[in-house]
Amino acid sequence: MRWTSLVAIYILFWAFSVFLVLPFGVKTSGEAGAALVPGQAESAPHTFSLKRVLLRTTAVATVLFGLFVANYEYGWIAPSQFDWAGPVEVAD
Repeated sequence: MRWTSLVAIYILFWAFSVFLVLPFGVKTSGEAGAALVPGQAESAPHTFSLKRVLLRTTAVATVLFGLFVANYEYGWIAPSQFDWAGPVEVAD
């Protein structure tokens, strides 16, 4: 596999991992015991640490990408293993 393909796939894993990591560790103002700012939604996070999210996202994406590359190299799971229904026959 070319290195440009690997970079593109890693970026996809990273973008997916952002949405996977975002909900973890979030506390609302009500949970933190702080007063709401006028106009603030009750479900809005009390604090947001971009650095923490970026680090967690990079760690998760790297692990998932490593598993993807290892599977690509060693062939643990092949696409043919997902063909449970068999070939589709088309009537003329």
